[in-house]
Amino acid sequence: MEAPRQPMLEVKGLVVRYGGITALRSVDLVVDQGEIVTLLGANGAGKSTLLAAISGLVRPAEGRVVFEGQDVTGRKAHLLARQGLILVPEGRRVFVNLTVEENLLLGGYTRAMDKAFYEDLERIYATFPRLAERRHQPAGTLSGGEQQMLAVGRALMGRPRLLMMDEPSLGLAPVLVEEVFRIIEQIHSQGVTVLLVEQNAAAALAIAHRGYVLETGRVVLAGVGKQLAADERVRKAYLGMD
Repeated sequence: MEAPRQPMLEVKGLVVRYGGITALRSVDLVVDQGEIVTLLGANGAGKSTLLAAISGLVRPAEGRVVFEGQDVTGRKAHLLARQGLILVPEGRRVFVNLTVEENLLLGGYTRAMDKAFYEDLERIYATFPRLAERRHQPAGTLSGGEQQMLAVGRALMGRPRLLMMDEPSLGLAPVLVEEVFRIIEQIHSQGVTVLLVEQNAAAALAIAHRGYVLETGRVVLAGVGKQLAADERVRKAYLGMD
């Protein structure tokens, strides 16, 4: 009998406001250790805001964020990163004037540059051979897909326990989208828990253990990935099926 999973992340009654606009309305969410959980929703539903609030980039007006049993609500992003809660933001946001390797080294800024640090660097090059080939190139010379790999590799240098990814396949060619999802599964197989915001709902639900659907700042559906993929509302709204 499989042992029950332990909650790694618990979001309880989270409210986020930007001035007079309420972006999140009492959101509850759980990510268990060892899961891939996906967040679905239209543009403006609050998905990126939720990741920003969890990762310390935005301070909630109400509610709590609990990471590995510790209340981390409002804790600054760099402190959460040291605890292993790391975000790969939408739009890659690599340092375009720095080389590929300099970007990766910055990803491990909270760590000592010891033997394990450089072993992780070589492991990332093994995972992303194209980054190894371009390690001395400025990141701004990379293609969109290569920059996405660099953004993920940079996050991995921080040794995430929970890796949050915001639209990792956005703007990529279909063949690269497949590669991104293969890499997510590979990262997960190495013991990293994943919380994924992704506009490619079919691909996200295919690899997710569970999912949540956000609409106008509220969770309106939650369930096992395969169940959500079969849900009529999800099929119509996010999978383009009647």
